[in-house]
Amino acid sequence: MTPELLTLILSTIAISCLHTAAGPDHYLPFIVLSRSQEWSVLKTVVITIACGFGHIASSVSIGLIGVALGWQFSKLSWFEEHRGDIAAWCLLGLGLVYLLYGLWRAYRNKLHKHFDVIDQDVYVYEHRHGEIPLPDSRVKVTPLVLFAIFVIGPTEPLLPLLFYSGVQRSYLEIFVLIFVFSLCTILTMLTMVLLGIYGYSFYNMEKLEKYTHAIGGLVVTVCGFGMLFLDW
Repeated sequence: MTPELLTLILSTIAISCLHTAAGPDHYLPFIVLSRSQEWSVLKTVVITIACGFGHIASSVSIGLIGVALGWQFSKLSWFEEHRGDIAAWCLLGLGLVYLLYGLWRAYRNKLHKHFDVIDQDVYVYEHRHGEIPLPDSRVKVTPLVLFAIFVIGPTEPLLPLLFYSGVQRSYLEIFVLIFVFSLCTILTMLTMVLLGIYGYSFYNMEKLEKYTHAIGGLVVTVCGFGMLFLDW
């Protein structure tokens, strides 16, 4: 395994695990519904995995756009001689842009989806941090609604990593990154859900959730910086 591939794998692990663990919407609804609806552990696991794959499918779809762009970019004749350096600079640039976007999004307190537990039901709604949602803005969560929410909520920081692999024209990197992202996302979701079902609670992640985009951008930035200046 090359240092470059190892760096990409570690970045993918960090992005998938942090993105999943820092977002209570990735596990809280499953915990509450499992308890209130008296689901078996097997049913809870199956529904969690199904929603996880929906999330992975949308994330990978976005990421493959990056692959296609990188692949087309790499066909330019003047590009071939300096492909590695240009790809790393692109990775660093995309990471910085996404980091700034994440900080701007946190500062502007943009609308985002949130889950609320009322009695034995779970509701989803859009809100800004610090706002109290109106009752008519909530939608009751069912397994089908959960699946739809996960499908339309991709993990954007995967795009620059797959763009980099597309520029390198590396089928191996693309396959490995998608596999690692899928495995870590599913395992993190299952870990958080099962720990929650069995009574373990985690510290309030709401403040960290606000900065998930910025964290993803920071990971990509560090990855690009390491490749350019630290010989990763």
